[in-house]
Amino acid sequence: MQADSHFYEPKDGHGLAHDPFNAIVGPRPIGWISSRAANGTLNLAPYSFFNAFNYTPPIIGFASVGAKDTLANIQQTGEFCWNLATRELAEQMNQSCAAVPPEVNEFELAGLTAAPSKLVQVPRVAESPVSFECRVSQIIRLASAGGVETNTWLVLGEVVGVYIARHLLRDGVYDTAAASPVLRGGGPADYFEIKPEMLFRMYRPGQEPR
Repeated sequence: MQADSHFYEPKDGHGLAHDPFNAIVGPRPIGWISSRAANGTLNLAPYSFFNAFNYTPPIIGFASVGAKDTLANIQQTGEFCWNLATRELAEQMNQSCAAVPPEVNEFELAGLTAAPSKLVQVPRVAESPVSFECRVSQIIRLASAGGVETNTWLVLGEVVGVYIARHLLRDGVYDTAAASPVLRGGGPADYFEIKPEMLFRMYRPGQEPR
């Protein structure tokens, strides 16, 4: 261990002005999840615990800290969509995280358009350049190392449909920076934007181009 390190055990608190865990594991992609309740009510909310977990079939997942409306909707219908949050859509994404009653439609609250999907009954964010249609594969209530259940549920979904704006495909390769995605940082209001000048390439050993 480095002599000049701040060490703490999470169970005893971090002793800092702000919990560093989220800042260390970050910036994190945003799970901007649209869902539909069994009664047809739409919901749209961002989740900062989100990522991709498998290639074939493609599986993504997000964690709901607390049994929120999105979780309830997905448990009822088994479907959801993920929508890419971009710099252009950052304010609308932030609006969609407002604490409102289940009957409030966050698409309308944030001034966004609900676009019909092809394979699921949940709409996408029409303004987002990339969306995934997903069917639930697993919902797991997380537990501590000691087996104590937490108030967090991991929702995993198989991606069954993908929408990509054509201007983001360059010679058949998806241009990450061109989409200008925003990522969640660790502070109470910190976000980051990916820009082209941040790109560097590093090939795996033995996979260098010939």
